[in-house]
Amino acid sequence: MLFAPNFFKIQNTINIIVQASTLGILAIGMAFVMIGGGIDLSMPANMALAAVLGAMCMAAGFNPLLGTLVMIVSGIAIGLLNGFAVAYLRMIPFVVTLAMLTVVTGVTIWATNSVSVAVNSDAFYDVFLASLYRIPVSVAVLIVCGTIATAIMSATIYGRWLYAVGINREAARVARVPIQVVMCASYAFAGLMAGLTAVLLTARLGSASAAMGSDGVVLDTISACVVGGISIYGGVGRPLGAIIGAILITLISNALNMLGVSYYFSLMIKGAVIVLFIFADNYAKAR
Repeated sequence: MLFAPNFFKIQNTINIIVQASTLGILAIGMAFVMIGGGIDLSMPANMALAAVLGAMCMAAGFNPLLGTLVMIVSGIAIGLLNGFAVAYLRMIPFVVTLAMLTVVTGVTIWATNSVSVAVNSDAFYDVFLASLYRIPVSVAVLIVCGTIATAIMSATIYGRWLYAVGINREAARVARVPIQVVMCASYAFAGLMAGLTAVLLTARLGSASAAMGSDGVVLDTISACVVGGISIYGGVGRPLGAIIGAILITLISNALNMLGVSYYFSLMIKGAVIVLFIFADNYAKAR
């Protein structure tokens, strides 16, 4: 790029891939929820709380394995709460997850007193900052998660059920699809992805804080899904599309940063991209 000569440098390319890996894992979880006709605005806040809890465990001297498990279990627990409220209490996904975002963010800020929690564990870093055949662990985890998610959606009865619920919930009910279980499981899976992202992001940053779940992460996650072909109406899309969308959104963010574009203006651009793709989704749906 003429105005950003560092964009194509090897180090910047590696940074883009690593950044896209964590966003891609979040996007995979969001894709499951959106394909089922829902949405989870609390995923980044869930990730931040999970990261803080795990970091606190390790800062207190507990085994890094325990801290990692705390992050993953915490993510799944928040996801299950969302799923239970949406599937069994029949609450509106947007409202429930927005409320959960507020609650979880408040808990995270209260627990940390708005201060980052440092992780001083060499064993934790040795595992999650390592490379497997020159592939960073975070990228390897993205590949594994993407492969498993694709297999679930394309080769299992759960995947067919989730598409059916997203396309037409009433028709799925008539077809004896266990709608409540299917929906609750999709939110639990999103929580699992949030927990995994918490582990990888904490290792990369060296600390955990409430700022990890900022509004910008919510926007990027939804943008990645929409750009990757996941319909906001449900029933359409593939996990692989969410990963490709995450890479594209990361590329856009990185390019704008290289060009010196302000953070707030970049949010405007990303918002415009979402509107454009939603318009295209509406047009395709109408046809």
